[in-house]
Amino acid sequence: MPALRPLAAALAIACTTAQAVEVKYVLWDSNQLPAYSQCAADFTKKNPGITVKISQSGWGDYWTSLSTGFVSGTAPDVFTNHLAKYPELARNGQVLDLAPFIARDKLDTSLYAKGLVQIWGRDGKQYGLPKDWDTVAFIVNMAHAKKAGVTLAELQEMTWNPKDGGSFEQVARKLTLDSKGRNANDPAFDKKSVAVYGYQTPAGGNMGGQTTFSFFAVPNGFKYQDQPWAGKYYYDDPKLAEALDWMASLHTKGISAPYQNTKSLGTDAMFVAGKVAMVPQGSWMMTYFAANAKFENAWVPLPKGPNGQRASMLNGLADSIWSGSKVKEEAWKWVRYLGSPDCQNVVAATGVVFPAINGMGEKAVAAQKARGIDASAFLTVSKENTFLMPIADHGAQVDEIIAPALEAVLLGKPAGPTLKAASDKANRLFK
Repeated sequence: MPALRPLAAALAIACTTAQAVEVKYVLWDSNQLPAYSQCAADFTKKNPGITVKISQSGWGDYWTSLSTGFVSGTAPDVFTNHLAKYPELARNGQVLDLAPFIARDKLDTSLYAKGLVQIWGRDGKQYGLPKDWDTVAFIVNMAHAKKAGVTLAELQEMTWNPKDGGSFEQVARKLTLDSKGRNANDPAFDKKSVAVYGYQTPAGGNMGGQTTFSFFAVPNGFKYQDQPWAGKYYYDDPKLAEALDWMASLHTKGISAPYQNTKSLGTDAMFVAGKVAMVPQGSWMMTYFAANAKFENAWVPLPKGPNGQRASMLNGLADSIWSGSKVKEEAWKWVRYLGSPDCQNVVAATGVVFPAINGMGEKAVAAQKARGIDASAFLTVSKENTFLMPIADHGAQVDEIIAPALEAVLLGKPAGPTLKAASDKANRLFK
C-alpha cells in the first residue's frame, strides 16, 4: 500500500488544480500594478483554490474595453471603478450590489476614511469597496522659483480671489519669464515671447474639474449640487463664472500658455520640460513627477480662497464586481482582500497612492519621504475643506454638455452666458 501514496498525492493535486478558480481583475494605473500584483500573490497563498489574473490598460482604452466586455459578456470579474462612471453602470445593472456580502460577513466599514464608503452607495445598495483616495496640490519647479525670488514659504501660504488673483497671481507673475528674462511684473515684459509660464491650467478634464477649476471655484462659493444624487446642477452659478473668467485671463496676461496649445502639449509634459513653473495635479501623479522631473521640485498646498480656506475635491476609487461574473463568491473574496489592511499596507509601502483605510495616507507619505519626496501637501489639503465629485444619474450625458462649455470658456468665451445655457440644457435631463 505505501507504494500507492505518491499516486494518491498526485491525483489530489491534479484534482485541486482542476477545481482552481480564476478571478479576472483590471486596473488602469500602471504605477499601481506592482503593488496589486503582490497583493494577488499574497491572496492566492491564503486562498490556494483561487488565482487572480490582472490586466492593465490606459484610461481611455480601459473604459472602452470594459464597455465592450459588458455587452459581449466577457467583462472582468472585478474592476477598478470611478465615481464619474459608476452611476451609469449601476443604473444599467452592470455592477453587483455588495451590501448582502458586507452584511453576511459582518465587514467593519468604519475602518475606511470618512465618506469613502457612503459615496459608493445608494438606496441601501453598495456598488464598490473603497481602495484609495486622492486630493490635489500644486507641483512647483523650485530650481526656477529660487532664481525668481519665490520662497517655499510664500508658495505654501498663497491666497486667491477672482478680482486680482491674490498672492497666487503675484507668485505666478514672478515665476513667468519672457525670452529676455523679464518677469510678468516688469513693464517691459513681452507676453508674446514667453520662455517659462508661471502657471498652467490642464487641458481637457470633465464636469468635475478636479485638477482644473474646482479648487478655485469651491472656495469662491460655488457648489455642484445640493447633495450626491441630487437631480440639479448649479453650473450657472456666478461664483463659478468668476473663477473661470479669471482663469481664462491668465493667458491674456502672458502668465499661462494659450489653452489650445496646452491641449496638444499636455501640462505635465510642459512642466517636466521646464516650460511652466507651477501646475495642479492629483496625488496619484507623485511617482510620475518623481521619475520624470529632473530638477528640484516641491508639492505645495492649494491657495486659500475668498472664504479663507483651501478646498480640494476628495475622490476615492473603489473595486467593483461585474454583475455577470460567474465566480461572484471568489470575486468578493478578492474585493474584500483588496480593501483589507493586508493589501492596503502593501499599497501604502509603495507610496503611489493613499489607501482608503484610516492612517494609511500617513504611511504612504512616510514611504514617499523615504524616497526624498514630501507629499504632505496632499494631507494638508485633505484635513481642510474637501468636497465630492458631482454624482447623479445621466452623468455621461451631463458631461457631454458641461465639459465642452467649460473648455469654451477657457478658450475665451464669456463664462456667464456660456455656462447658463449649458446648465439649463443639462438640468432638463432630470425633468
